[in-house]
Amino acid sequence: MSRQHIEIQQSFNAPVETIFNILTDHESFGKVIATKIQRVVDSKEENKNGVGSVRRIFSFPVPAFEETVITFKPNSLMEYVVSKGSPIKNHNGRMEFSEKGGKTKLCYFIDFDPRLPFILLGTVLKSAIEKPIRQSLEKLSNHYAS
Repeated sequence: MSRQHIEIQQSFNAPVETIFNILTDHESFGKVIATKIQRVVDSKEENKNGVGSVRRIFSFPVPAFEETVITFKPNSLMEYVVSKGSPIKNHNGRMEFSEKGGKTKLCYFIDFDPRLPFILLGTVLKSAIEKPIRQSLEKLSNHYAS
């Protein structure tokens, strides 16, 4: 199988708290990437989107799947794994946030293996995941451009 790696770096002319809250809130992240995302389990921590929270993603044409947050450090880091469903396995997502001079830098990493052992399938899935996320983050960045 061919492990796939996605790395997206995006800057925002906005404070880290603003961008972190938008991108780690399950429903607002869904709005950013124009995909229906529903929180199905709240975290027992202070932030309902924190460790242990589960979101269901409805992304046509694949069946709905779920992701579970495994690391949540406010204004700094969120990590998640696919915990149910999906045409991919061993999926890990990592959003790292930093701020300098009132501007936010996001480093977003996604690693996964396709469920089926076709090399081409991994490349197709990578593109299907990366392209809309990259475009959506650029659009959000443009929203905060001054």
